[in-house]
Amino acid sequence: MRALDRKLVRDLRHIAGQAVAIALVIGAGVAMFIMYLGTFDSLRLTQTAYYDRYRFADVFLTLKRAPLGLRDRAAAIPGVARADARVVIDVTLDVPGLTEPATGRLIGIPLPHQAMLNDVFLRRGRFPLPERPDEVLVSEGFAVARKLRPGDALGAIINGRRRELVISGIALSPEYVYSIRPGELMPDDSRFGIFWMNGRALASAFNMEGGFNNLAILLQPGVSDAEVIARLDRLAAPYGGLGAIPRALQTSHWYLDSELTQLQNVGLILPIVFLAVAAFLLNVVLTRIVSVQREQIAALKALGYSNLELGVHYTKWALAIAALGAVLGTAGGAWLGSKMVAMYNDFFRFPILQYRLPAWVIIEAIAVSFGAGVLGAIEAVRRAVTLPPAEAMRPEPPARYRRSWLERAGLRRFLAPATRMVLRNVGRHPVRAATSIVGIGLAVAMLIVGTFFIDAIDVLMDVQFQAAQRQDMTVAFVEPVSGSAIYEVSRLPGVVHAEPLRAAPARLRVGPRSRQVAITGLVATPRLSRVLDVTGGPIRLPPEGLVLSKKLAEILGVWPGDTVTIEILEGRRPVRRAKVGALVEEYMGTSAYMEIGALRRLLREGETLSGAFLQVDDAALGPLYRRLKTTPRVAAVSLKDAAVESFEKTLAETMYIMIFFNLIFASVIAFGVVYNAARIALSERRRDLASLRVLGFTRAEISSILLGELAVVTAVAIPIGLVLGYLFAAWLVAVFDTELYRFPLAISARTYAYAAAAVVVAATLSGLAVRRTLDRLDLVAVLKTRE
Repeated sequence: MRALDRKLVRDLRHIAGQAVAIALVIGAGVAMFIMYLGTFDSLRLTQTAYYDRYRFADVFLTLKRAPLGLRDRAAAIPGVARADARVVIDVTLDVPGLTEPATGRLIGIPLPHQAMLNDVFLRRGRFPLPERPDEVLVSEGFAVARKLRPGDALGAIINGRRRELVISGIALSPEYVYSIRPGELMPDDSRFGIFWMNGRALASAFNMEGGFNNLAILLQPGVSDAEVIARLDRLAAPYGGLGAIPRALQTSHWYLDSELTQLQNVGLILPIVFLAVAAFLLNVVLTRIVSVQREQIAALKALGYSNLELGVHYTKWALAIAALGAVLGTAGGAWLGSKMVAMYNDFFRFPILQYRLPAWVIIEAIAVSFGAGVLGAIEAVRRAVTLPPAEAMRPEPPARYRRSWLERAGLRRFLAPATRMVLRNVGRHPVRAATSIVGIGLAVAMLIVGTFFIDAIDVLMDVQFQAAQRQDMTVAFVEPVSGSAIYEVSRLPGVVHAEPLRAAPARLRVGPRSRQVAITGLVATPRLSRVLDVTGGPIRLPPEGLVLSKKLAEILGVWPGDTVTIEILEGRRPVRRAKVGALVEEYMGTSAYMEIGALRRLLREGETLSGAFLQVDDAALGPLYRRLKTTPRVAAVSLKDAAVESFEKTLAETMYIMIFFNLIFASVIAFGVVYNAARIALSERRRDLASLRVLGFTRAEISSILLGELAVVTAVAIPIGLVLGYLFAAWLVAVFDTELYRFPLAISARTYAYAAAAVVVAATLSGLAVRRTLDRLDLVAVLKTRE
C-alpha cells in the first residue's frame, strides 16, 4: 500500500463518525434511486411482456349495437392488423356475504378458448365449457376480495332476469391490470369484478345475436392510432359509437402508466436532493481537513509529491465515503424495492411481478453517488493543489474577534461571558456558520417534504368526501330514463332525499386539443353532489355553458369565457359550441359539469336522467339494497363509504408507505447534517476549549460554549428550513399534478412542529456525542498541536 493510501486509511479512521454519517446520507439517496427506479423497471418490463404475450389492443371502441359486418369493415382500415368483436355488459350482482349490490362486467369470449385480443391468463381452475352457458371466469382481484373459488356461485341480474353464475376458474387480463368501476376514481375489488363467459350465450341473453357492442383493435407496427380512430368513429357513428379511444386513454393502462411516470419522476428528483446535501457535507468536512493538514500538505509537496497526486489523494477521501454510501444504499434500496413491488402486487394484477434490479440502475446509482463525492471534493482539492508549500508551513492567521451585534446593540451587560464567546465565535466564521445553517435548514425542509403529504391527503379526503360528495350513494341506470323516475327513486325504502343526475359521453375539442369525458348534468344548486370553487365553497351552476375542473381546462388550454366545441357521443350526436362559465378545484380526475336543464337542451331531449344521488336512512339500508338488487333498470350502485374505504386502501395506503420511506431518509439527513456540524465545530475549537479547561473552566462550561454555538446555528436554521420546506412541498405538488390526482399544498402546524422537533432531537443527540468527546479531551496532546 502506498504511503498516501495508508495516510488516507488513518485519516478516515480518525473521522469515522463523520464519514459514516455522510455515507448514510449518500446511502439514503442511492437507496431511493434504486428503490424507485428498480420498481419502475420491474413494472415496465412486466407490463411490456404481458401486453405483448396476451395481445393487448391498441384501440378500443364501445357502441350501442352493431352487426358483425362492421368488424370486417374495421379490420379493412389501413394499418389495422386485427379486430375482435365482443359483447361487454355491466350487470348488478348479488354476492354472498355482501349486503349491498355489487357490479359485474360480463365479457363474451369464444369457447372453446382460442387466441384473442386482450387474452385471458388462467390462474386457477379451467375455462368455461361451451355447453354450460352460466359458467364464468372471475377476475383475480374480485375473487380474492370476496374469497371466491372455482365451484362457487353468485347471482346476477342479466337483462332483467336473475341467473346463477358458476365460477369455473380465476383469471387475469391485460385489459384489467387495474380494474375500476365506471365513474369511479379508485378501484374497489370487493364490489366490482370482471367475468368472462361464453360469448354466444351472453349475446343471446341481451338479444345481440349476430352483433356486438365492443371492438378491440390491434394496429400494425409503426401505425399512428389517430387516423385509424378517425375512420373508426365515422364507421361507428350510425351504430351509436361512443368514440374510439387509444390505448393511452384506456382506463387500466392510463392508471398504470400514470403510476409508472410518477415512480420515474420521484426516483430521479428526490435522490438528487439527498445527494446534493451529501455533496455539501463532504465539501464542508474535506475543506476543514485540508485546513487542518496545511503543514502535512506542505511536507508532502516538499518530499516531491505532485499536485496531481495530492488532488487524487483528497478525491479518494470523497470516493471512499461515497463507495460506502453506494454499498449501503444498493443493499437497502434492493430490499426496499422488493417490498414496494410486493405492495404493488396488491394493486396491479399481473401473472407474475417480481422485483428485478437491472445492472443499469446499479451502475447509474454508483455513478451518481461518486459524482456527488467528486462534486463535494472539488473545493478541498483546489485548496490543497493551489496551496504554496512555504505558506502552508505557517498556520492560518487567526480570525479577528469583535463584539457581536447583540453587544453592539447595548445588550452586553445582559450576556454571560460564555454567551459572548458563543456569539463572537459564530461571527468569527460567518461562512462556516452560514453553511451549517443551510445544511440544517435543508434537513428541516426534507423532514417537511417527508411528512406534508399526510396533511395533503387529509385535506383531499375532506374536500372530496365531505365538502363535495355529500350523498350516501349514487344509483346509475342501464339507459337514460324519464325524469319522473326521480320520484320513484325517492319512494324507495330509506331514501331521505334524491337529486337527479344526467351524464352524457362527449368529446371536448379546442383547436388541436381534445379530451373524451362524461359531462355531468346537475341541478343548479345541488345539496348532495356539490361543485366547489377554488376557495372550497359551493357554486351555482350557470343556466348555460360549461363548468370545468382546472386540470381539464389546463389540458384544453381554456379559461372562463373561452369557447369549447362539444361533440356528444350518444343519441343524435349533436355538435355544439359552449362557453366556459367557471373553473372548479378538484383533486381527483378531470370533470365537466352543466346545469341539468342546459345539458338536456344540448342533447335535444326532454327530462331524462341517467342516475340519482341519494341520501338514505342507515336503519333502512337492508330493504333498500334488496330492492336495488332486483331492479332491472339499475346498472350500478356506488357507496360513498365504500369509496372512502377504497381510497384509503389504495392511494392513501400507497402514499403512507412512501411517506414512511421518505421519512426515514429525511431523518438520516437531519442527523447527518447536525452531527457533522457539531463535529466540525469541535475540531475547529479543540485547542481553544482545551485552553479554557487549563484556565479553570469546568467540563460543563466548555460544553456550554461549544454546544451553545450549535444551539444558535440550529435556532437560526429552523425558521429558514421551514420556509425551504414550504417551497420544496410546493414544488412536489407541481410534480404530482397529474390527470389522475393532484395534492393540495396543505402543511399543518403539526408538520412544522414535528420537523423542528426532530432537528432539535438530532441536535441534542449530536451534542451528547460531542460532549462525550469533550469529556475525554487529552489536554496535553491538544495543547502540543501547533495551529
